[in-house]
Amino acid sequence: MKSVASAESFSVFVTYRRTSRLSMRIVKNGDVHVSAPIGLSKARVEAFIEQHRDWITAAREKTCSRQRQQADFYNRLPLTTTAEKAEARARLHDLIAPMLARHAEEMHVCPSAITYKPMTSRWGRCSTKDRSICFSIYLLLLPEWCIEHVVVHELCHLLEPSHNARFHALMDRFFPRWREARKETRQTSLAQ
Repeated sequence: MKSVASAESFSVFVTYRRTSRLSMRIVKNGDVHVSAPIGLSKARVEAFIEQHRDWITAAREKTCSRQRQQADFYNRLPLTTTAEKAEARARLHDLIAPMLARHAEEMHVCPSAITYKPMTSRWGRCSTKDRSICFSIYLLLLPEWCIEHVVVHELCHLLEPSHNARFHALMDRFFPRWREARKETRQTSLAQ
């Protein structure tokens, strides 16, 4: 990646690759990543960036606003001390254990281990290699039916590792309202 100087408080990174057009995106930290066709002049790339200055400003503000909303959401569950984390893990376990037992039996699956971590990038993670499942402690911030959706989602990965048509059919069978729950989860986590 090559960095292009910027007068504002963010960086612009240009990557030359086998592509037919210029494109750009804003990454989580607010930097701008530009993809340019191999051999395109620096002047053309800089002109493209300048032409899209208003879009960059608006997109960066939207990204920063989303980051603030997410931080506000996750900060509603204090997890700064060991005691707070232990208490949250215990609460989540008490909530999830009956869901796991019921759905695992219905689906004829058996996870090898269940863990709870303060993950903010995903609600759950299933390792099909060792058949373990990890849930985000932040599930405690969601409505109970949305938590159940995540439980079923991760259990379905024990039957189908990818998000293909078979996986969606399993979700339809074992948690028919999964699309509504996913939508509610997204709205809840961004509405705070």
